[in-house]
Amino acid sequence: MHSGLKKALALTAAGVGAAVAARAFVRNRRRIPLRGRTVLITGGSRGLGLVTAREFAREGARVALCARDADELARARADLASRGADVATFVCDVTDQDQVDRTVADVLERFGRLDVLVNNAGVIQVGPFEETTLDDFDEAMRTHFWGPLYATLAVLPSMRARGEGRIVNISSIGGKVSAPHLLPYSSSKFALVGLSEGLRAELIKDGVYVTTVAPGLMRTGSIHKATFKGQNHKEFAWFAIGDSLPGLSISAEAAARKIVDAARHGDAEAILSLPAKLMATAHGLAPGLFAETMGVMNRFVFPAPGGIGRAKVEGKDSRSALTPHWATYLSDQAALRNNET
Repeated sequence: MHSGLKKALALTAAGVGAAVAARAFVRNRRRIPLRGRTVLITGGSRGLGLVTAREFAREGARVALCARDADELARARADLASRGADVATFVCDVTDQDQVDRTVADVLERFGRLDVLVNNAGVIQVGPFEETTLDDFDEAMRTHFWGPLYATLAVLPSMRARGEGRIVNISSIGGKVSAPHLLPYSSSKFALVGLSEGLRAELIKDGVYVTTVAPGLMRTGSIHKATFKGQNHKEFAWFAIGDSLPGLSISAEAAARKIVDAARHGDAEAILSLPAKLMATAHGLAPGLFAETMGVMNRFVFPAPGGIGRAKVEGKDSRSALTPHWATYLSDQAALRNNET
């Protein structure tokens, strides 16, 4: 090998090694113990929120959950208490700023401190753009953008007063790469990514580290609660089967472990699966080509408009012969474990 090339390769390897070592050093400096800390998880009554609560509790954290459904919260509380968790639950709609403010005040009164906020509450709406309404976009933005912003504003005074805190925003690979038939979801998740990354830059000076999480498909069981429009049986089929395939999707438990680890170390970003990382990389390298590919898929793969039109049907009511239970077995089992049924 030419000596100049060998020298260049050696310098490159040294640079990469130095970068890896520097990142490990910074992560360890920012690492916080989770035992005895208080974590508030929005949308924590089921799915990824509940699984993440279990993981924080396993690390010794005290857990506060908020969600809109009191019955779901009661089941989630019983689940966590049976695992030995110190848990409190609060009925709260994150799209209502007054409710968010009251919930944060109640958490501080109950536990005396709030160390980690996980903005997890979400809605999933699937269907062609032709069947999408302004209300769909409004619901997604209120849940995925305004909800996290309200919660962040509510927790910041106590975090700033201590000079320490963690805020974890659960966005999506759909907040980095927009896909057909998920426009309200992707648009609002893009907004959350922008908010989250900007907040990180603004709040580091206060000792508050903001983490942007971008999961790909996850086996949380959320497909049962997602809503479908147009040809809802076909829409549910492509979404549910993809959501259940090992390799294409990851388990909620694996995702939760990565989320907790990112929060503990104050990481800037966590993209949770290999397919999601590949999509983000491909889009970054060739955004035009990626968009054209999505256009081809929309034309020839995704269902056309029609069916139930702009009506909404939940996933649990959109199953058909197109989605036999064996094809969605893993997601169905996750739904049973994670309070999604």
